[in-house]
Amino acid sequence: MALIVQKYGGSSVADAESIKRVAKRIVDTRRAGHDVVVAVSAMGDTTDELLDLAHEVAPIPAPRELDMLLSSGERISMALLAMAIHSMGFEARSFTGSQAGMITDSHHGKARIVDVTPVRLREALDEGAIVIVAGFQGFNRDTRDITTLGRGGSDTTAVALAAALKADVCEIYSDVDGIYTSDPRIIPRARKLDHVSSEEMLELAANGAKVLYIRAVEYARRHGVLIHARSSFSSAEGTYVLAEGMKNPRASEGAAMEEPIVAGVATDLSQAKITVVGVPDVPGKAAEIFKIVSKSGANVDMIVQNVSAASTGRTDISFTLPKADAPGTIKALAAEQSEVGFENLLHDDQIGKLSVVGAGMRTHSGVSEILFEALSAGGINIEMISTSEIRISVVLRGDDLAEAARTVHSAYGLDSEIEAVVHAGTGR
Repeated sequence: MALIVQKYGGSSVADAESIKRVAKRIVDTRRAGHDVVVAVSAMGDTTDELLDLAHEVAPIPAPRELDMLLSSGERISMALLAMAIHSMGFEARSFTGSQAGMITDSHHGKARIVDVTPVRLREALDEGAIVIVAGFQGFNRDTRDITTLGRGGSDTTAVALAAALKADVCEIYSDVDGIYTSDPRIIPRARKLDHVSSEEMLELAANGAKVLYIRAVEYARRHGVLIHARSSFSSAEGTYVLAEGMKNPRASEGAAMEEPIVAGVATDLSQAKITVVGVPDVPGKAAEIFKIVSKSGANVDMIVQNVSAASTGRTDISFTLPKADAPGTIKALAAEQSEVGFENLLHDDQIGKLSVVGAGMRTHSGVSEILFEALSAGGINIEMISTSEIRISVVLRGDDLAEAARTVHSAYGLDSEIEAVVHAGTGR
């Protein structure tokens, strides 16, 4: 008997029929003799609809009340799923995040988990029940308020429960059959990976891959949780995310363990670029600029500083950040223009980022050559470049991103002979 934690996203529980299908899968796991704990997201687009409703009644909703509102979506899902399991003759108990012992800090809308005390969950498991937990939410002990975890919160809930309960595996279900070499909605012939390292998955998630969220992957790596990403619409085996020292459960004895050079190609259209024009090229000016950016709350990704023009003694500094952070950052920089001494600000929200990720980059030469030759052959211009040990990222025109991804994916020999299936069309 194993203890299995399962997580189902919004597309997997989008309506009554979907909930019954998920309930059957959970019951089948229980029939196989395993203990089951389930973290569930809100149905379909419920969270987005609640957000829209909140902004209709209040232009800037109070953060505490917004968390109270948004946490209701997962509560609906958990109760309906427990009812469906009951109708199949099995005991199921649903728990909110606070009832499940999901303790967080006090930051509404983006709370972080500080402790998990799953006492009631363990009691329910010991009594033979299937446990259903509302994802995306927790409880702060100091304020005694409900909190939500932000993007990917249900993934993070599932992994945190798996770590606290010492589960054998954490199965993250979505509407795709696993983790692919690229987004199958953009590249239909993307190839499903048998396994991927947590290090590679962190880079893919940070650079646009949406099948798993970065916080959940990082939590799993830190606490040694085995993730199995798979589809709730089929029984096919998915992709294992292996932390350091973990063995692929499907690997046979003596199987080759060397990683492929490139694990995947990620794309991201959610960023904007700000260029600070005519910055005095003297020590300390970059520090002044990014201190202002930091205070605005922006999360900077890539930074490029041009060579100083000898005639003017000035330079340009460009950086990328989430589109939502750009207006506030521009406002903050403009307010300090005379103090910093730059000439102008340029804002570009029509960019796209393409990233090539692979652990094999450490030990193989020529990886960057393939990328740049493929983009050159496709007539695609590069605006910015950033690298890490196992990643190369480039900023392009947003309109070129999809074609660039297809070109680069083929250049690395990642194309599959068959097309991938996205069952509900969301990739989540």
